[in-house]
Amino acid sequence: MFKPLLVFFLLLVLNSPLAWAQGTMGATSRTCGTAQLREKLAQQQPALRLRQERLRKVADDLLLSGRVRLKQPVIQIPVVFHVIYNTPEENISDEQIQSQLQVLNEDYRRRNADSVKTLAAFKKVAADTGIQFCLATVDPTGRPTTGITRTYTDSLGFTTDDAMKFTAKGGHNAWNADKYLNIWVCNVQNGYLGYAQFPGGDPAIDGVVLWYQAIGKFPANPFVSVFNQGRTATHEVGHWLGLEHIWGIKDNGCDDSDGIADTPPQDNANSGCPTGPVTSCNNSLLGGDMYQNFM
Repeated sequence: MFKPLLVFFLLLVLNSPLAWAQGTMGATSRTCGTAQLREKLAQQQPALRLRQERLRKVADDLLLSGRVRLKQPVIQIPVVFHVIYNTPEENISDEQIQSQLQVLNEDYRRRNADSVKTLAAFKKVAADTGIQFCLATVDPTGRPTTGITRTYTDSLGFTTDDAMKFTAKGGHNAWNADKYLNIWVCNVQNGYLGYAQFPGGDPAIDGVVLWYQAIGKFPANPFVSVFNQGRTATHEVGHWLGLEHIWGIKDNGCDDSDGIADTPPQDNANSGCPTGPVTSCNNSLLGGDMYQNFM
């Protein structure tokens, strides 16, 4: 499998000194659509939820058995960006995509410059995941590629119905999900920044979808908003690798968990740019909400 179970452990803590705000930030309100997609797919495919739960149980059992070493060699993940555009603005530049790749590698290797601001309570668990991303150099037919495809579409925008993942629906078919991380870049509507499919789903739709204005980091990302730092991709790729939101699967409440032992329980998403400890669910002795976590 391309997404080996080891990713559940390599990503024990994906920690950033910037708050991942799931709510309203500034004049533009957008959010992660992964939870909504998973619920929809689970209703359409009753066996999906059980398959995903089994995958996580296998991962948990491996971790408890001590048979998984946390110090792994660097894992290289080939990425293909499928740019689906209707307007010239949506046909983003190679530089913007390269900028996104740089942000992913900085964040997953804990080489982001703002990591020095990590809250003291969580410095001991913040880690280099040993995962690195590179643009694919060979396409599924064996021919050289830049790792970027570009497809004009008549669609003015896309929702979480996955139409952008099929050529017949105005998008671009996925490359072999066992060999590539597919990232579709398009005009995502309904207020979503992007969404991802968790491990265990249909390979034909496996990958990440991102709003074209949230790709890469300013100035390579020319769009003026609070989402031009490239962290949306960091978050959604975390879902693709099997990570939940840090407050768990439910929208709120203290009786849920992200399944990672060193993440304190948390009531709901944080928003804005908090400084210092923020507490909920009686987690003050554990350091408070891990609001700097990318998830």
